[in-house]
Amino acid sequence: MKPILCILMRLSAPLCLLLSQQALSAELQFTDQAKLHDIQAKISAENIEQDIRKLVGFGTRHTLSETKSETRGIGAARRWIKSEFDDISKACGGCLRVYFQSRVIEGEKRIPNATEVVSVIAVQTGKTDPNRYVMMSGDIDSRVSDVMNFVDDSPGANDNASGVAGVLETARVLSQYEFNGSIVYAALSGEEQGLFGGKILAENVQKDGWRLKAVLNNDMIGNISGINGVTDNTTARIFAEGTRYTETEGEKVTRRYTGGEVDSPSRNLARYIDLMADRYIPNLDTMVIYRLDRFRRGGHHRPFNDLGYPGVRIMETNEHYDRQHQDLKIANGVTYGDTIDGVDFDYAAKLTSLNAVSLAGMAWAPSPPAQVKIGGAVQPSTTLGWQALDKVQNSQLAGYKIYWRYTDAPQWQFSKYVGNVNQYTLENVVIDNYFFGVASISKDGFESPVVFPGPAGAFGE
Repeated sequence: MKPILCILMRLSAPLCLLLSQQALSAELQFTDQAKLHDIQAKISAENIEQDIRKLVGFGTRHTLSETKSETRGIGAARRWIKSEFDDISKACGGCLRVYFQSRVIEGEKRIPNATEVVSVIAVQTGKTDPNRYVMMSGDIDSRVSDVMNFVDDSPGANDNASGVAGVLETARVLSQYEFNGSIVYAALSGEEQGLFGGKILAENVQKDGWRLKAVLNNDMIGNISGINGVTDNTTARIFAEGTRYTETEGEKVTRRYTGGEVDSPSRNLARYIDLMADRYIPNLDTMVIYRLDRFRRGGHHRPFNDLGYPGVRIMETNEHYDRQHQDLKIANGVTYGDTIDGVDFDYAAKLTSLNAVSLAGMAWAPSPPAQVKIGGAVQPSTTLGWQALDKVQNSQLAGYKIYWRYTDAPQWQFSKYVGNVNQYTLENVVIDNYFFGVASISKDGFESPVVFPGPAGAFGE
């Protein structure tokens, strides 16, 4: 709303400011993307059920279990997963690079003897920015009550055949499209024994210089009935850490005076996924949890967070602990064990589709802005600047959008598209009263996650 219009309407300054912000907030919504609606609709609950049943059928997928058998144990499971990725790649004309990634681990509390920890990785290479990656992961391995028991049946239907099935189904659907950035589909081993598959992959990502912008770890995405007595198939959780684990002492001092505790790249990745749920996933409301993981627990996104990469955990809202890490038994009338009857396949498909549209949106969008800076102390306006994106890698770039919100607001509230520039001043928007960020926008309206200024919010170069 123009200031002159406020005068003509005889509105007070605060009301005028509010109406102006509301007008700007109308720009907040992403451009609606028909391709993302199509991707959501293609995710198949039937395929996910079939894959979960196949994984459960290996009896146990414990990291220390049988590797030679073709029908039982972790070896048979990972070879089957690779064969599925190979079939998906064949169907798309070889669009996936599929490989085993392994390392021998020994001398650890849960892996005392030399054991080859083997994950299965499939990479869909981007056409203009192949070294920029987004990733979806799930865990192959399973366990019962004794974490060292690698002999007894351990179906691991929800924890975590559901996550691996989601990764496979996402690869089936997204491999039908071409993207600007690369997408990684990862079935990781060794999670229950100490997050080893994730550690191996994260270290290789760092060594190989991948520009990894997002890790979406899926661990238990199929249960809708919790130990708390709640049955709910309409919500999910996104766990996202705050201050980056790799923060230096100098960055800590900067953050103290400029903010960023709730605007790590992981948090803004979670906000991005939350908006994708609102727009593209029917009957799903996600809650962003301001914590690395469940209380004093962990998941396979953590090794990536440990090295400074943005990563979140996507999972069900209501856990049922009788179905996690339990021997198969009935005691005092209570049935224990992570069996197939505890999985809701439609719900697993819903969370899988959330991953698929989020990965696609980021891979079609330009890279998140880099070197975002902000100024405006003791001034009436706020100025943001950022580094120009590489024109070859980001040929789809249209320009940039500035976002801001009140400091106690969980989601971005206001936005303004500013065009293909590298600096912009928001007139009469005082820096002290808001948090700010910048997103890059493609010519057809795909947006990157929002980047908070300074090292606290940086997604890397």
